[in-house]
Amino acid sequence: MANRQIVAMGGGGFLMSGDYDALDNYILSLTRKRRPRVCFIATAGGDNRDNIVKFYEAFPARRAEASHLRLFGVPRTDIRAFLLSQDVIYVSGGNTANMLAVWRVHGVDRVLREAWKRGIVLTGVSAGMLCWFEGGVTDSFGRPLSAIRDGLGLLKGSSCPHYDGETDRRPIYHRLLQRGLPAGVAADDWAAIHYVGTKIQACVSTKPGAGCYRVGIRNGVVREEEMGTRFIGT
Repeated sequence: MANRQIVAMGGGGFLMSGDYDALDNYILSLTRKRRPRVCFIATAGGDNRDNIVKFYEAFPARRAEASHLRLFGVPRTDIRAFLLSQDVIYVSGGNTANMLAVWRVHGVDRVLREAWKRGIVLTGVSAGMLCWFEGGVTDSFGRPLSAIRDGLGLLKGSSCPHYDGETDRRPIYHRLLQRGLPAGVAADDWAAIHYVGTKIQACVSTKPGAGCYRVGIRNGVVREEEMGTRFIGT
């Protein structure tokens, strides 16, 4: 069976740095290909043109065979074949709830599950982290932050991106856990959690001090465990 890999980024990569980032390099290295095929899905940002341009700038031809999938307007008719031909599928940040709804209309949710089973590396930042889990903390419905509970569920439990990047993320995640949101993981900006199958293989960061955490309830109290994040450079 192919390795099922997900790299869930709390923040970082080209979308936050404006340039190629070591997290992006880490993701490409998982394919073990000199020039992997990388598809960018920018649905969460409404297929924002600026983000798509940043993607192509960050993944020039010498690094990857880059492409993107648009779902607004008239989408392509070969979505399944197109996505299953990739080595990496990279999901942007933005509105997670809207993204999931659009994906389900076009069957992208089912194709992503199939891609994962085939060993295509799935990754993303913010909304592109949240989507792989059962639920998590989102700003999809405005502020204050709230729970989303209908993620793709490839990974069990909940997640929280931008754990150190927004002052209300950590306390609201803790509050939601106390109200019944499943235990899960959190990642700071510039940190990522690498799963092989459904088990954590590694935690990496491109900012000193950025970490990844297991977060849950024990004896009625929120417990947070830092997972030992490896600095991989900038």
